[in-house]
Amino acid sequence: MNRREWLLKVAQGGLLLPIGLNGWAVHASQPSTHRLIVVMLRGAIDGLSVVTPYTESAYTQLRSTIALQPPQQDNGLIRLDQQFGLHPALVMLLPYWHNQTLAFIHASGSPDPTRSHFDAQTFMETAKGGGQKSSDGWMNRLLAELLDQSPDQTALSAGKIVPKIMQGSAPITPFDFGKNASRGSILDQQGVTKWLDQLYGQGGDLASAYHAARERRQQILTDLNQPSDHQLSNMKAEQIVANQGAPAPVGFALEAQQIATILKQDPNIPLVFADLGDWDTHVNQGNATSGRLSKNLKSLGLGLDTMIQSLGDLYADTTIVVMSEFGRTVAQNGSGGTDHGHGNVMWLFGGGVNGGKVHTDWPTLDRKGLYEARDLAVTTDYRAVLQQILAQRYGLSDAALQRVFPQSFATNRVAKSALKPS
Repeated sequence: MNRREWLLKVAQGGLLLPIGLNGWAVHASQPSTHRLIVVMLRGAIDGLSVVTPYTESAYTQLRSTIALQPPQQDNGLIRLDQQFGLHPALVMLLPYWHNQTLAFIHASGSPDPTRSHFDAQTFMETAKGGGQKSSDGWMNRLLAELLDQSPDQTALSAGKIVPKIMQGSAPITPFDFGKNASRGSILDQQGVTKWLDQLYGQGGDLASAYHAARERRQQILTDLNQPSDHQLSNMKAEQIVANQGAPAPVGFALEAQQIATILKQDPNIPLVFADLGDWDTHVNQGNATSGRLSKNLKSLGLGLDTMIQSLGDLYADTTIVVMSEFGRTVAQNGSGGTDHGHGNVMWLFGGGVNGGKVHTDWPTLDRKGLYEARDLAVTTDYRAVLQQILAQRYGLSDAALQRVFPQSFATNRVAKSALKPS
């Protein structure tokens, strides 16, 4: 079995072998020059705390204890413009705002009305709604289009389980990052472990790589201290389901640096997917300096900054997209947190981004502008933003875009304005 056949079976079966940084490299004669890195925040991040409409009275009225203070006040927001401010935990991202390679698309997201983490994430990863069943993800379909340009390209998927967004017929390269080895894995199932030991028991380079990876993984798992099921509250259990195995942001800087290292070494990886959990802030969401959200945002910001710095010159021809399945309620709940909402904010980084701006068709937080009288409305479909990236940065034809995003949806001016003209 050659490498591509093996990767195809891995992608279709959802199996990931933990390969090290010196794993396989792909060599193609005409690799894609552009990179797309998608970071999914599982659990529904509170976009109203990431980029806050500080001039709206409804924001402070409905968030009596967790509202962030306006710019120029103690621990206040970082002013982006006359309407929006950035969470102070993300101060390390300001240089990209000022050099106009960072932009936000507010009141964006999925038009699907679900408040289920699982259903909303499935919609966002398959880009198919309306009850349609899909066995493949839009990034896998995108890779299939890119393989027509250069057949030796691959996509990099972080984690032990191939996520829905990467599943499909196009062979991807899964990668197990060291600090995130605690994600649930098919390799931990006894029957699968026995089968793999037999499969790779005949020696050879692949067998050596497999057994070395198994040893590394077992050592890492030995060092981890995982809580038992009976120690988890119902709320914690829901958050674990929302994360779908994605790690907390605390170790993201290392993962981000490793991703950048691989991209610099291998020019034939045009697509990367990574996910982070712990954004389901029903309780103890906190404010500018305390609580789960501030802590997680700091780790996420440091990771993104590390990734960009590590990419070096490659950053100019890279687009980084940060998105989440839906936003959170405008009003805080009785536990100092927020509940499942609707509209959110997308983050875009890269040389082709029309940065230094918050792009939005803003619906306001007044009751008449809210979705179902409780949530930020979605006025820009997340797929419109992604489609614009693929058209302008990869030069995909209308027919190719239709294959990646088969369901019709509106492409609005906000999505077009978020990228520089090609």
